Amino acid sequence: MTGSDEDPRVAELRTAVARLRRELAVHPAEFPDRGIAEDELASLAAMAAGGLPEVPRLRRSLLLVAGAIGSVSALATRLADVRSAVELFGEPPHRGRR
Repeated sequence: MTGSDEDPRVAELRTAVARLRRELAVHPAEFPDRGIAEDELASLAAMAAGGLPEVPRLRRSLLLVAGAIGSVSALATRLADVRSAVELFGEPPHRGRR
């Protein structure tokens, strides 16, 4: 459901997460952290469904998903889409960069 009052970043996040969840669901290979990826994608979907999500929670879930499925090349494009959607919510503060 997309309404005219919906934040387009939330819509993008919801779409990207849904696509990755679908691809993960039909991916034939089992891998050790698949359950973690599925749980964190469910969390991301819930955050997107709830309106404007908390950025630190988004980033934490993204890191867990990336760590869990980052080596599965068949899911790399959809994972990159989720990362891009999370990045729409702003860059993290840079600490100590010169």
